[in-house]
Amino acid sequence: MKKIEAIIKPFKLDEVREALSEIGVTGLTVTEVKGFGRQKGHTELYRGAEYVVDFLPKLKLELVVAEDNTERAVEAIINAARTGKIGDGKIFVSSVEQVVRIRTGESGEAAI
Repeated sequence: MKKIEAIIKPFKLDEVREALSEIGVTGLTVTEVKGFGRQKGHTELYRGAEYVVDFLPKLKLELVVAEDNTERAVEAIINAARTGKIGDGKIFVSSVEQVVRIRTGESGEAAI
């Protein structure tokens, strides 16, 4: 099993969720986060005063998929989240040793 963590632009969430649903991903956790990479933030004007926005709002998606579904899930996220502009985000893939469904006690891929 693999855990996929993706940092995306907030307005891309619905497209990414739909793309993942189409390939059979049934669970997803979404967290509102702030950060910066090469985008480095920007300046804004508010009531005549200029201020720097260092951390930009992003969404962090976390999902666990079967090993054979990993590449399809990553491709679905890339295709749905890409705008072609700086700040589209990143995807991290890591191994998961164990998953347990608390309600039933199922473990492994049956718990995904």
